[in-house]
Amino acid sequence: MVRLTRRVFIDLAIWMVGLGLLMGLIFPLFTTLMGVPPGLVLTPWFFAACMTAGFIVGGANIWLARTVVGSRMRMLADRMRIAETTLKDISRSGDTEKCKPGACFIAVDSEDEIGESAKAFNYLVASLAESHRSDAAVRTFTEMLATNLELETLTSQALQQLLKHTAAGAGAVLIAADGRLNVAAAHGLRSPEEIIASDHVRRAMQTGQEVSIALPEDVLMEGVLADFRPREVLVDPVLYKGVPLGAIILGSATCFSNEVRSRLALFRQGMALAFNNALTHDRLQRLAALDPLTGIYNRRFGMGRLHEEFSRAVRATAPLGLMMFDIDYFKKVNDTYGHLAGDRVLVAVAKTARSAVREGDVLMRYGGEEFLIILPAASKENTRTVGERLRRKVEDTVLSEGDQTVRVTISVGVTAYPEPDAANEQELVKRADEALY
Repeated sequence: MVRLTRRVFIDLAIWMVGLGLLMGLIFPLFTTLMGVPPGLVLTPWFFAACMTAGFIVGGANIWLARTVVGSRMRMLADRMRIAETTLKDISRSGDTEKCKPGACFIAVDSEDEIGESAKAFNYLVASLAESHRSDAAVRTFTEMLATNLELETLTSQALQQLLKHTAAGAGAVLIAADGRLNVAAAHGLRSPEEIIASDHVRRAMQTGQEVSIALPEDVLMEGVLADFRPREVLVDPVLYKGVPLGAIILGSATCFSNEVRSRLALFRQGMALAFNNALTHDRLQRLAALDPLTGIYNRRFGMGRLHEEFSRAVRATAPLGLMMFDIDYFKKVNDTYGHLAGDRVLVAVAKTARSAVREGDVLMRYGGEEFLIILPAASKENTRTVGERLRRKVEDTVLSEGDQTVRVTISVGVTAYPEPDAANEQELVKRADEALY
């Protein structure tokens, strides 16, 4: 319809009144066709009466339109303003709970264009609220990722956030390190290590694509998921510059929605960078703690561990064994076979020492051909037993150097707190050094 003004209801009024006046003009002529004598209807007074009636009907229609349609349109406008204000508050505060259906939505109580407009408006508000929720979730998730460099803490908190924002009932974060996958964090899983051998995980890591596993309602993943029956399991690889750093595994009692999948894709982008930073930090930490030749702890890091273990032993009044050993006549090995052969001897002795000590013992290169071993909770007698076992293992070790064989022996000195009443860890090292020489 041709627009006459910039106001819809004024346009409607003009067209309705105009139509009423036109009908008032046509009606007398129409009555003559019905057999009414022209002398009775084709008079100025009858024309005026019909046009007045048409004007009144047009005005009544305008009143009805403003009352019925206008009130609904005003309600739509008021709700839109409320939704606008609420969404602005959400943007500022991040509280997405403010825009609940009762606060922002319009009641759909008619099956016409107005009802369809209300549905469209509610859908728009729901989409905007979901967008704000996703933005807030991604912002919180990114802030968490940015504040953590320790891999264990990072993966644990990342998994908590993933479970919260995807409504998953169980999940795990896998990290690729040293050529294999490891479970870095898990929740709600009975045997998370079994997941690593899954074909689905292997396929996701190989292709770099998300793998979705839909399960019938009567299937329970025995040995993997516990306490609930999953309907869907997602395996989502985490890629950094095309290289898989790990994978996210989430299991839900319901199917994951498109909104959750989109949110997970946003999370994954931040996780890739955070995982790469954490892995780099972990590698640097290990490099800073290790002796580059032997691969065992260097003196700086090892002495830090000795300080920790000594303090713990004092607090708990528990024994602490300390063993110092060096390679006998090591200078002769270097002079006879060369420094490269001497390096191989150091590496072999360190490897043998690692195999001789207990899990939890700390082995360090103290300097040159000297090594130090910290044995928590070991008495002097226990430390002497380990030292004798180590001495024999090294004595039995044979290295090939060309057509010659190289054998070395070690001397071992042991001590243990609290048999010597050492005041600090330096004094304990001094007692071990005295025992060695």
